[in-house]
Amino acid sequence: MKLNCDLGESFGAWQMGLDSEVMPHIDMANIACGFHGGDSDVMANTLALAKQHKVLIGAHPSYPDKQGFGRRSMALTAQELTNCLHYQIAAIEGMAKVQGLNLSYVKPHGALYNDMMANETILHTVMQAVASYSADLQMMILATAQADQHKQLAQQYQLTLILEAFADRQYTDEGLLVSRSLSGSVHDKSALLAQVKQLLATGCVTTRSGKQLPLHADSICVHGDNAAGIALIEEIKALCHTR
Repeated sequence: MKLNCDLGESFGAWQMGLDSEVMPHIDMANIACGFHGGDSDVMANTLALAKQHKVLIGAHPSYPDKQGFGRRSMALTAQELTNCLHYQIAAIEGMAKVQGLNLSYVKPHGALYNDMMANETILHTVMQAVASYSADLQMMILATAQADQHKQLAQQYQLTLILEAFADRQYTDEGLLVSRSLSGSVHDKSALLAQVKQLLATGCVTTRSGKQLPLHADSICVHGDNAAGIALIEEIKALCHTR
């Protein structure tokens, strides 16, 4: 199972994550496009790292909310959201082409990601925006109990989905991520590794209520914001390779 990570989220002198240390251990890099993090220098440097380590690159667009790091919902019209996505995708795709790289997929960030998983109207808009972009791109979304319906919806737009599971997050019975505001929503190391092992062995996770939830995931999302996170990614990678 491929590992993906959100990267390129620094801005100017402000640093987020340990991108150079994460990149050797992952398969897919979700690169910020400037609206929640990232700038032209950060994009270029992150793309160069991905090229060096032969990592697939994806656009990681968000609501236009740099101050809130893209974690606040915004009421945009369908056209506004489409334009917002096209603008960001075009930025990272253009930067990638300069380095001889091709953009492979789109994974929305933060509140936009959560909103599209909870609101089918927003999901339609995001899918249509990705499908109508000039390049042939896949789209990464959360693997949930509604995966079959999401795939059928994507087929309407001739769009291929990449379904992802989260290593470090607790799930609801519907397959959505438990709010970070609730205790236990972000797993400690022991619970994280147990969830990855369970996912690899059975294709299921245990939800907050104790239910066994099947998740047909293609990729696992990992986070490398600190040295402990890097060490965890190495352990997760080893588990995936010994499956």
